Amino acid sequence: MSSQRGNVSRTRKQKYQNNRAFKNDMHDQSDKTKLINNLNFEGICLRCKDIIQWKIKYKKYKPLSQPATCVRCHKKTVKRAYYTVCQPCATQVKVCAKCNTKQDSIIQTGQSEEEKKAQEEQLKFEDQHLKERQRRTLYRHIEKGENPEDVLGATAFKDDLDDDEEDDDEDSSDEDF
Repeated sequence: MSSQRGNVSRTRKQKYQNNRAFKNDMHDQSDKTKLINNLNFEGICLRCKDIIQWKIKYKKYKPLSQPATCVRCHKKTVKRAYYTVCQPCATQVKVCAKCNTKQDSIIQTGQSEEEKKAQEEQLKFEDQHLKERQRRTLYRHIEKGENPEDVLGATAFKDDLDDDEEDDDEDSSDEDF
């Protein structure tokens, strides 16, 4: 815009216009970027969720390298970037973990009932086809409170199941001839 006195309106179009939307993973296909793009938001209000989503969308999100200090219990228990309250304190007092204000619409943690049922069915199916050693390892991790799908051995169990099913298919095809 000109600094000429009285010239308030522009007569030409904007010189540089965005033709395409910004993509935060266009030139960076690293594991860190993929992890940031797949973050789930829990324990925060909708406004804070939008703020963090904007940071992720425009590649402004910087993850924590070390745990931060909780403003309620004053311990180094905050594991997520931009959060100020640790998860136990936020759920106990029912505040947003980022802005530390009482909110009615806080995104709750956990799975829906359908996801829990699907996971239980998957465990029952795997339980039938696992070897005893693998079954005991799986139950040990469940007792610790870990998600069986996150356990490194659980993916190996699935691979073993796939291999066993392929072997069964090959055996049945040999019998036909």
